[in-house]
Amino acid sequence: SVPGTKVELTVSCRNLLDMDTFSKSDPVVVLFVQGSGSSEWKEFGRTEVIDNTLNPDFVRKFVLDYYFEEKQNLRFDVPVGSQSAVFGAQDFLGQAFVALGEVIGAQRGRLERPLTGVPGKRCGTIRLLAEELSNCRDIITMQLCANKLDKKDFFGKSDPFLVFYRSNEDGTFTICHKTEVVKNTLNPVWQPFTIPVRALCNGDYDRTVKIDVYDWDRDGSHDFIGEFATSYRELSRAQSQFTVYEVLNPRKKCKKKKYVNSGTVTLLSFSVESEFTFVDYIRGGTQLNFTVAIDFTASNGLPSQPTSLHYVSPYQLSAYALALKAVGEVIQDYDSDKLFPAYGFGAKVPPDGKISHQFPLNNNAENPSCCGIEGVLESYLQSLRTVQLYGPTNFAPVINQVAGTAAQVTDGSQYHVLLIITDGVISDMLQTKEAIVTASALPMSIIIVGVGPAEFEAMEELDGDEVRLSSRGRFAERDIVQFVPFRDYVDDSGNQVLSMARLAKDVLAEIPEQLLSYMKTRDIKPRRADPE
Repeated sequence: SVPGTKVELTVSCRNLLDMDTFSKSDPVVVLFVQGSGSSEWKEFGRTEVIDNTLNPDFVRKFVLDYYFEEKQNLRFDVPVGSQSAVFGAQDFLGQAFVALGEVIGAQRGRLERPLTGVPGKRCGTIRLLAEELSNCRDIITMQLCANKLDKKDFFGKSDPFLVFYRSNEDGTFTICHKTEVVKNTLNPVWQPFTIPVRALCNGDYDRTVKIDVYDWDRDGSHDFIGEFATSYRELSRAQSQFTVYEVLNPRKKCKKKKYVNSGTVTLLSFSVESEFTFVDYIRGGTQLNFTVAIDFTASNGLPSQPTSLHYVSPYQLSAYALALKAVGEVIQDYDSDKLFPAYGFGAKVPPDGKISHQFPLNNNAENPSCCGIEGVLESYLQSLRTVQLYGPTNFAPVINQVAGTAAQVTDGSQYHVLLIITDGVISDMLQTKEAIVTASALPMSIIIVGVGPAEFEAMEELDGDEVRLSSRGRFAERDIVQFVPFRDYVDDSGNQVLSMARLAKDVLAEIPEQLLSYMKTRDIKPRRADPE
């Protein structure tokens, strides 16, 4: 995710246990977090204590860094308000475990969970509200032109360009934008450009914005024509009228009595748009739908052999099962029904041994959805026992199947993520490229995890990070494929938890951007979460 997505959690409880004999309990909520990839809980912070209530609404909030691609586990303990770090069982009103993604993925960012942990008692509930902290996500578009600038070049006129600086707290200036050079004119019109409000003034509307006007020289010794100052607030007034700035050159002003200015700059247009974030869409009700496709081709090796990529040992999950679990466990928090269609491809399927490139792992063609990631794993292991690994390795059928579903709802309320786990030996490269180029116009992303020792050049090409994917002269509208080789994540120390968390992080990191690029190109705005 964009670094710096900060989420504020507001906490309240309802119907807490009454522990005090003479008055009601005095609750406090303590939040514990787990370090990335470790199972150890550390205290993150605590709310204030509220005296004498079983339905506290806490004022003090928790502000957390949020990463879509990580499972961020939270534990809320509710002791009675002893401010000591250690509280005894008699002071304990219950606890709740929840992943940050579940709160954000919940309707309107609100989640209510039962508190548990006091044997034989109903402990009431904890309510969480997640809100993304606005760090001023507005984007400005503006256009400027100049008139009668000073002539700086011996032959011909000037080649003017503008440099924008924002002022810092300490009075220094930081460059934040340069326009293009307009050649040989004293009356340039520059192209419109966009800049985040953050970059221009760090969200402070009255902070000085300094603009220098230069004459471009090939050797880099650009000549200073003059300067003027403004602020975001002043610029924004230009929505109703042209604003004209005098360009002044302090050195000339000192020397020449009759000096008026070195030309003028006019602000032709100025507009501001909010840039929406991934969280805005999820909170507005966009559902992520997760589909799994697993490679059952013979190149994986016989599942009964320890050398097979599908080998199920009593002691360890196969690479396929590990990759599925790692990615699935993060994404399932955003999928409200927790039903995942799961397919296999490249096997001969009973009863008649037909080769299939999209057979439901649960053997139910009417409803290929499995319950939760555990359900997908069960069906996967079941299929390994009943189908015959075969070939060829065709990706296109399952991509086209998910694309068909994605094409049914394109209003931004549904977004599809297809996870393909494969040994990477692909047989239908041309058809697959065609399928991906078509899918790039739909609300979907594809994650490919390559298992085994193969060279994955074909997968790298599909990923399209280096070169935009094309098929028969058509280019993919957006990059929707993210490929990672599983072997990069198997560390020798055998710390699976950590390496699988890293795998999930890397494959999911591009999803928020891919979802945003779909919404943006379709001009779909997030639905406003209705206030209560």
